[in-house]
Amino acid sequence: LLSPLVADAEMLGTPDPELAATMGFSGFGKKARTFDLEAMFEQTRRTAVERSRKVLEAREREKEDQTEKEFRIPCTDSSASASSATRAGPTLPEREAVYSESEDNSNEALSGPSMQSQSSAKGPAEDTDDDDDEEFIGPPLPPGFKDSDDDNDNDDTEEEDNNPVKKIPDSHEITLQHGTKTVSALGLDPSGARLITGGYDYDVKFWDFAGMDASLQAFRSLQPCECHQIKSLQYSSTGDVILVVSGNSQAKVLDRDGFPVMECIKGDQYIVDMTNTKGHTAMLNSGCWHPKIKEEFLTCSNDGTVRTWDVNNEKKHKSVFKPRSVQGKRVIPTTCTYSRDGKLIAAGCQDGSIQIWDRNMSVHTKFHCRQAHASGTDTSCLTFSYDGTVLASRGGDDTLKIWDIRQFKKPLNSADGLPSFFPMTDCCFSPDDKILVTGTSVKKGGGSGKLFFFYRETFQKLYEIEVTDASVVRCLWHPKLNQIMVGTGNGLAKVYYDPVKSQRGAKLCVVKTKRKERQAETLTQDYIITPHALPMFREPRQRSTRKQLEKDRLDPMKSHKPEPPVAGAGRGGRVGTHGVTLSSYIVKNIALDKTDDSNPREAILRHAKEAEENPYWVAPAYAK
Repeated sequence: LLSPLVADAEMLGTPDPELAATMGFSGFGKKARTFDLEAMFEQTRRTAVERSRKVLEAREREKEDQTEKEFRIPCTDSSASASSATRAGPTLPEREAVYSESEDNSNEALSGPSMQSQSSAKGPAEDTDDDDDEEFIGPPLPPGFKDSDDDNDNDDTEEEDNNPVKKIPDSHEITLQHGTKTVSALGLDPSGARLITGGYDYDVKFWDFAGMDASLQAFRSLQPCECHQIKSLQYSSTGDVILVVSGNSQAKVLDRDGFPVMECIKGDQYIVDMTNTKGHTAMLNSGCWHPKIKEEFLTCSNDGTVRTWDVNNEKKHKSVFKPRSVQGKRVIPTTCTYSRDGKLIAAGCQDGSIQIWDRNMSVHTKFHCRQAHASGTDTSCLTFSYDGTVLASRGGDDTLKIWDIRQFKKPLNSADGLPSFFPMTDCCFSPDDKILVTGTSVKKGGGSGKLFFFYRETFQKLYEIEVTDASVVRCLWHPKLNQIMVGTGNGLAKVYYDPVKSQRGAKLCVVKTKRKERQAETLTQDYIITPHALPMFREPRQRSTRKQLEKDRLDPMKSHKPEPPVAGAGRGGRVGTHGVTLSSYIVKNIALDKTDDSNPREAILRHAKEAEENPYWVAPAYAK
């Protein structure tokens, strides 16, 4: 195999050493080492044959010992013993013949590397005999018998299928401190590597699970929409851009690192027909990405429209959908979403209706439910199931309902008594589509906000988690990570996970220890760049921070070194410890330590006897 390479190397000869160094071929002129592959294979075969021979010899010895033990058993009948001897006589040579044959075969054919492979290469009958000798004592197991471990595993899986509560990953949790105000938006990228949180404090924070340690700090914080509350955050289907919907009328798109990509145009608020304006003219309520087309997204606003946009065209919307009330009047959409295949657009409106359009036909609704929720309440969330047949709606009338859009007159199931004070309270489906999750709101000091889990088929309440002593606003169950993210009313983002059932995500950062802050880092002085300053005022450019740190450590002013005690006569405005003047003597005596370290009770009672005999202060006053 290597001989052509060797020949090439010899033909090339030794090049100029300078050229070789330049090209990076430092060992160019050396002769390549040759390998005799046939000799190597022959050596390997011999060692394999030798090993297999040793194994066979050891087994033969064992068999002989066993037969000797059989012969030693005392027999009462001599004829029986004689016959047994005659019977046993031919077996030995037969066995020896078999083994010599197998040994010859092994010399010819066996070239395996180890004893293990040799033993696995035995015939099936021989294998079972040996296994029986080594492992099983007693009669063979019945054919229908299974190992207890297998049974346990099967039982566990069956139990998990029967009991969906077992699938909820809530055994562990981590808490990310977003701020002090409500976390009103949560977004996870499709791979589950990064989480973004947005809140009423106008901040958007970026959390990287793989980059975080146990201190759980966000790696970036920014205010993309100045002084507007963040309503919704969502990564696109590819995870490369983020849609930011805030309290103003213009949605923004940021890249993964938080830098702006595009901003929607603001519409003309003096035009009555909203179809003729290029963008929204009032506060946004919600928004989301198209599940299949990565450049398209959807927004809804208080101007009474739902609009689709293209990331590459910020000057004008793509299409406009106008929800209408029973009387045909304008009605405000409070939430909007795409179906899983992206063909339908659904909006929940303030008159309690849910209206669904075909994405390509913006005039008339395809499905319509007039009284889905109580009129005058904000429907805070609409979400389609993963199979695309069912729509869940979270109403401002404290209900959670589930609908089959093909029979849209009445809900399949409904749960009430779930208070919601926020216009963005979420609901979401579990990755297996069997459980529906939502959070509840509480007034300050009115108990704990909870996360409720409902079985999709029967709407029976399966489980609840007490999250914190504030409202639960956002919830998100990521299908890849199998972890549940929760945004709360007191500025926390909690992540629930199970070390066994969950993947990556929070598991990555909890195992990393906190990075110790180096003492020297606190001493660094910021370097001020002044290119146009005069040479005498210009600071020398720092070559290395470490050298600068070492210099600063030696400088007593920069490292805040305490002043040593003054020895001899005083200097620099400080008095010497042993001065010769009267004033220094007085100062020395004033500064003497006169603290009494004895028991204070004894110190007071020392004067008790004297106070009794010769009262001076207290007793005469009370006597009068």
